[in-house]
Amino acid sequence: MYEKIKETAAWLRERMPSNPTTAIVLGTGLGRLAEEISVTLSIEYKDIPNFPVSTVEGHSGRLIFGKLGDKDILAMQGRFHYYEGYSMKEVTFPVRVMYELGIKTLFVSNAAGGMNPEFKIGDLMIITDHINFFPEHPLHGPNFPTGPRFPDMHEPYDKELIRLADTIAAEKGIKLQHGVYVGTQGPTFETPAEYHMYRMLGGDTVGMSTVPEVIVARHCGIRVFGVSVVTDLGGFDVPVEVSHEEVQKAANAVQPIMADIMREMLLRV
Repeated sequence: MYEKIKETAAWLRERMPSNPTTAIVLGTGLGRLAEEISVTLSIEYKDIPNFPVSTVEGHSGRLIFGKLGDKDILAMQGRFHYYEGYSMKEVTFPVRVMYELGIKTLFVSNAAGGMNPEFKIGDLMIITDHINFFPEHPLHGPNFPTGPRFPDMHEPYDKELIRLADTIAAEKGIKLQHGVYVGTQGPTFETPAEYHMYRMLGGDTVGMSTVPEVIVARHCGIRVFGVSVVTDLGGFDVPVEVSHEEVQKAANAVQPIMADIMREMLLRV
């Protein structure tokens, strides 16, 4: 696998128009944030050697090089999920490639169900920590030489970047929530009892991505900023039915606010 990672990185390095040190993973319903990027190179996942291909509606499946504001960035428009049948090594393959390309900071976003009674649909929650409920750990197996066998995870989400986001949000009058993201394998949405359990364990939002990518990024020494868009609510007295289409609609509605914060963060990082 490590040889494939290096092979993919070498293939991309030959074509890269710049050398970004910041990458963004655009999650469900947030792929249109790519419209904020001045694109200099766009490559379909299917055309990249060894890359998986996204199969989920709302995930376009392109690797983008360009500028957001005046900052060179690399962006994944569409990610890979464990529930699609990929192994954790495949799910996190792009993050390994990012490290080989010189990425130092990773911004991740996702759509998530809100369990905190203070949250409402359309809220942006800065991820301060996570709980890993995936059945396979992304670092399972032989250790990659990018980090230690037993990596420390006391700060999976960079506190300096969180403070920066809070400062920008305050300046712009944007309300941000903070909380713990619970990562599960999916593809079913949670039952009312599962929502209650995750809430009792300390979770504020729950979703089917992000955690594997963050673990591997931290293993590589990449610092991470994460944000959840609260697209549905669960775990309350009245069960609420949810669909993928509704999740996408809610995520799209808050997209301009997300773009505003991320653009400003990139300018100041």
